[in-house]
Amino acid sequence: MPPLKKRKLVDAVDDGPAKSPSQEELEPTDTTVKAQERQERFKALRARAKKSAERNMKDAAAESQRLATDPNLLSSLSRKQAFASHNLLKADTDAAGEDFERKRAWDWTIDESEKWDKRMDKKERHREDVAFQDYRQDSRKVYKRQLRELKPDLEGYEKEKMAAVQKAAMSGTLEIVETEDGELLAVDKDGTFYSTADSTDFVENKPERAAVDRLVTDLRKAEETRLKKRRDRGRGDDDGDVTYINDANKVFNAKLARAYNKYTAEIRDSFERGTMI
Repeated sequence: MPPLKKRKLVDAVDDGPAKSPSQEELEPTDTTVKAQERQERFKALRARAKKSAERNMKDAAAESQRLATDPNLLSSLSRKQAFASHNLLKADTDAAGEDFERKRAWDWTIDESEKWDKRMDKKERHREDVAFQDYRQDSRKVYKRQLRELKPDLEGYEKEKMAAVQKAAMSGTLEIVETEDGELLAVDKDGTFYSTADSTDFVENKPERAAVDRLVTDLRKAEETRLKKRRDRGRGDDDGDVTYINDANKVFNAKLARAYNKYTAEIRDSFERGTMI
């Protein structure tokens, strides 16, 4: 009988439910999750800092290279430095009670000072010459501006000159003489090589296409400038003859035209045709 009891106890023990790990042991704690999040953020910050440092190094290298190769930036920095030095010297001189212009003149020679004075006088005259004085003065300014913008083809001129000299020398109208110093002189035998007031050889000259295009461009530019000034003065392209001297007189003449044009139209037409008695 005792063996049977022991077997029953064993079966009872084997048939019991098996113990499983609790859910709290399987789930991570809040401390572990926070630690992982902090570690991930720290890694992201380190990557961002590394990337920023690399970008700053590249920008610094590019800026250094640009400073070494860009003359405009160097000149701008030089001007700023000179301006700052000027203001500092002026402040120190005023604080010491000395004459700033006299102390500043110590750094210049007499020739440099005279050149600077001439430059300032020319600048002042140019500033005063901007306003309209008369049409002759305005034409002179336009002529001087055109001379400044003129870019002659000196190389082409020399080629045409040498070709003309060689052609005249081959035809016998021009003689090439060498002096004792080795200098070559062109002697006109019959006086037909060099142009005079009666010469008409210039009519045979055929300018290049580029020169013609440049002339057309200049004429169009002058016409556009004239029309722009005309519009700025308040006159359109379809306005008639100028019968006024200022804006007030223009308004007054317009009032007269509205009131009396219907009576004076025939007289004005007769004046224009030249049949008025």
